[in-house]
Amino acid sequence: MTQTVLRQAKGIMKKQPNPISRRALLGTGVAAVVGSSTSFGSTGSQEAATVKRAFVDGLADGFEAMGQEHFTKVNSADDTWTFNDNVIECTGKPVSVIRTKKQYTNFELVLQWMHHKPRGNSGVFVWTTPESIERLTKAGKPGLPQGIEVQVLDLAYGQPKPADWYTSHGDVFPVGVKMKPFAPVAPNGKRSFPTKELSLGHGKWNHYYIRAINGEVRLWVNGEEVSGGTNCEPKSGFLCLESEGSPITFRDLRIRELP
Repeated sequence: MTQTVLRQAKGIMKKQPNPISRRALLGTGVAAVVGSSTSFGSTGSQEAATVKRAFVDGLADGFEAMGQEHFTKVNSADDTWTFNDNVIECTGKPVSVIRTKKQYTNFELVLQWMHHKPRGNSGVFVWTTPESIERLTKAGKPGLPQGIEVQVLDLAYGQPKPADWYTSHGDVFPVGVKMKPFAPVAPNGKRSFPTKELSLGHGKWNHYYIRAINGEVRLWVNGEEVSGGTNCEPKSGFLCLESEGSPITFRDLRIRELP
């Protein structure tokens, strides 16, 4: 890089606005986090400018921490789920879910998740139907309910030749219910594919912010909105955490109900 271009790059870096402080954002439930870095360099030297973005941290008024007292068993084994303060451990076996004790209509949900092995699979179900929960509970066998699923998938899933009908970066799609997916849409027309690839692989924490209002679901992955859908039916129901074959940890679940 020439000295002229380097000086121009440094000038651009100096003009960047200061990142919003965590204290200033707490009242809105938003916190500043490191997103990525861009490096400008010349022979023998490098300078890095850190790009920051904001995400909803669930600490604003109205948010409630979710723990063991908020969930109940559906068709998991007794040892599938373990609660320890703000941490929820899942063995991944059997394929099953736990659900919230109450149903939700309009809400914001904040959570973090981390897969422990490559190709891990899990999910968060929104507006899960009571009928499907009842069937799973009575059967007491492996299986998943009906509702809007927010995919929680490790980057190595399906590698080295993944199929074209899913991604590992936060798909949102209906399971036995109705939803009009936001673009880009999967080839089968059912899934909302993420507009950006922002999720991190196993062994690393990912942050999800899910907003569900009046039949519309939107997902933010690690601070940026990427996918969702509208015209959902039903637009009220249980929230579920999914066990689907691989160990996963959830933490810092926080929810705020909306009018």
